[in-house]
Amino acid sequence: MNLKGKKVFLRAIEKEDLEFLREMINDPEMEKNVGGWSFPISKYEQEKWYENQIFNKNNIRYIIEVEGKRIGLVTITDIDWKNRKACNGIKIYESKERGKGYGTDTINTIMKYAFEELQLNKLYSVILEYNTASLKLYQKCGWAIDGILREEKFKGNQYINEMAISILKKDYERNFYQ
Repeated sequence: MNLKGKKVFLRAIEKEDLEFLREMINDPEMEKNVGGWSFPISKYEQEKWYENQIFNKNNIRYIIEVEGKRIGLVTITDIDWKNRKACNGIKIYESKERGKGYGTDTINTIMKYAFEELQLNKLYSVILEYNTASLKLYQKCGWAIDGILREEKFKGNQYINEMAISILKKDYERNFYQ
């Protein structure tokens, strides 16, 4: 199901999006702000990833569009159907599109889908300690810091703390239905 926010349109990934996704994951500026590491991804690897993920209902990924233009990716991954929780992530690739409210609208739209359609109880994520823009985005959407994971990721020849963050369905309902 495609999702429509106030400013963004979230749709399924198509084969035509694979080069956009590959550029995003191979971009050094984008990579330094996300957890883990990124090996260079070839066109072939990107196609194989797409073929392997297309039927995986425990990982939902959407292209973020504004007025028909791709600007990023938002995900609901590692869905735990028994415990009703999942990991959320967002990447706004085009730097000129940041700061315009698209991230906020995307997270609000994904929360609505996760809590009201998928019947999840919790969304969580981890953010590199120095990625203050992402932390501000999630806090603006009602998320809370659960704790600090000390020296969790190795980037730029140093260990970096990560912030564990989350929102519960009851917090979402309190924030959006009062």
